[in-house]
Amino acid sequence: MKSSVEKQSETRVRLTVEVPFDELTPEFDQAYQALAQQVTIPGFRKGKAPAKLLEARIGRGPILEQVLNEMIPSRYEEAVREHELKPIGQPEVDIAKLEDGEVVEFTADVDVRPEIDLPDFSGISVEVEPVAADEDAVEKELGNLLARFGSLTGVDRAVEDGDFVSIDLSATVDGEELEEAATEGLSYEVGSGELIDGLDEALVGLAKDESKEFATTLVAGEHEGEDAQVTVTVRSVKVRELPEADDDFAQMASEFDTMAELREDLAKQVEQTKKGEQASQIRDKVLAAALEATEVPLPESVVAEQVEGQLQQLLGQFGGDEATLDKMLQAQGTTREEFDADSRKSAEEAVRTQLFLDALAEKVEPQVSQQELTDHILFTAQSYGMDPNQFIQQIQASGQIGNLFADVRRGKALAVSILEATVTDTEGNAVDVAEYFGEAEPEEAPEAESETEAEAETGDE
Repeated sequence: MKSSVEKQSETRVRLTVEVPFDELTPEFDQAYQALAQQVTIPGFRKGKAPAKLLEARIGRGPILEQVLNEMIPSRYEEAVREHELKPIGQPEVDIAKLEDGEVVEFTADVDVRPEIDLPDFSGISVEVEPVAADEDAVEKELGNLLARFGSLTGVDRAVEDGDFVSIDLSATVDGEELEEAATEGLSYEVGSGELIDGLDEALVGLAKDESKEFATTLVAGEHEGEDAQVTVTVRSVKVRELPEADDDFAQMASEFDTMAELREDLAKQVEQTKKGEQASQIRDKVLAAALEATEVPLPESVVAEQVEGQLQQLLGQFGGDEATLDKMLQAQGTTREEFDADSRKSAEEAVRTQLFLDALAEKVEPQVSQQELTDHILFTAQSYGMDPNQFIQQIQASGQIGNLFADVRRGKALAVSILEATVTDTEGNAVDVAEYFGEAEPEEAPEAESETEAEAETGDE
């Protein structure tokens, strides 16, 4: 086999592979064997007919087609390894020459990871918000805890913001009653903004059994994006009564004996939350600064695939109806052209970030332990609301474990690189990034992981 590579752009190459027929004996044997199982020739058991008789019976064409289907993937992978390419996505293959009995030549156009000059992270400086467990945040957490143990009590007055009400709803579009929008006895917290635009404003000031009509734009259902007239009727008004924030409450709601101890623990929880927020800021800002300083050529087909994927995912919510999507966009005050432009920008940012992190991972070469991969799989399953065992079966069946491995590897490479950056908070204090991104001694990756890493590097990203 002979192969050559032609660079078509910073992100795309053409492989040309030439294979002489005398190297295709295994593929011909396999093709004859497979086709013999499908054809019955008098005097021979199924699968035992000689190759020449089989060829005379079905013709040379089907045999050559079978051989090419078997040959091209393996020779393509061999050429990729020979030229040390890093493909992204599937190749576009074309048979350039076929001289039966002599030689077959095919080309494969494929996007590849571009060469990227990575920045020096030691030259990156970013500023983030300080960690401060302020009293307001602690009081908010205490209020949330008190609310969990509160009780609802009916009141005989008009609705106020923060009340809990039972309501009936109905709606019309162009005078037509919408059955799917009608409901009775719906519990709702006034001011939460969780149902319909305009509902909170309509409720405030209503008393029990009073109604009010207001205009809104529907955000779901058959009439999504259309203007509607909604009528709300209040059936009951309740307020949440909170327990006293004293030692008795601390003993009932926690493992602490006093309110002072409970407040101290809540302050620690708030501080941990703030630290998590600061760590996220550090990661995002350092990555943004690194990307700003880096030229990353974008493979057009990969960007286009991302854009199409976003569109199809959104259309799936509307049963594939683009007209409904356009109505929804119009209701949100945007156009399809603006949506498409935003989708492309988002896709370009996603592809740029992944290519950058892949290049960074190749430079840093972080080791990914089996436990880290398992933790990431469990976290991902939880984010999808799936049973971990079911999720693992799905990603194994779809060959996605390599992609999850690559995700962990990218994250570790970024964490190691962030250690070189300079980070201060808005008050001028130096931030110890090692507290968040400190790297332990790298572990020896198990053999199974090495195979997974190879799969992640050569598979479809």
